[in-house]
Amino acid sequence: MRALSAALTLLGLLVACGGDAGTRCGPDTGRVVEVIDGDTVLLEGGERIRYLLADTPESTAGRHDCFGQEALAFNRSLVEGRRVTLVDAEACEDRFGRRLAYVTVDGHDVSALLVERGFACVLHVPPAGDSRRVEFEALEFQARRARRGLWGACSPVPCSR
Repeated sequence: MRALSAALTLLGLLVACGGDAGTRCGPDTGRVVEVIDGDTVLLEGGERIRYLLADTPESTAGRHDCFGQEALAFNRSLVEGRRVTLVDAEACEDRFGRRLAYVTVDGHDVSALLVERGFACVLHVPPAGDSRRVEFEALEFQARRARRGLWGACSPVPCSR
């Protein structure tokens, strides 16, 4: 009887959370109403989304890092006013309370595009992004080698480790 009760409790939690236990942090889709900076957006309804594994130079709060405005403009061109798909990873939020997610628009992973085209460095804060870290580090390596984006424009690179 206890096993049945536990199973029903777990099922109730899954239904209440809208999906898989431990990986569902919020809605699967949303419309971007504001692009905050190169790696953060605001969805309709007020939820802030921080892209996983991408760290763009700062362009907010009075900071004007090298290539920050370019990253902001590229992000805006990709997602502003658009419906995006959100895929959660190993952690739901960062230390600032922003939801962490992989964001796709028209089938394109925004974080991967930012890193691949030199608008962002890889930022891995375990456990968030553990499953795709190697993939993103390879994209960054290629961008560095080709001196794409911030890798050719900035000295020092603002998000370099």
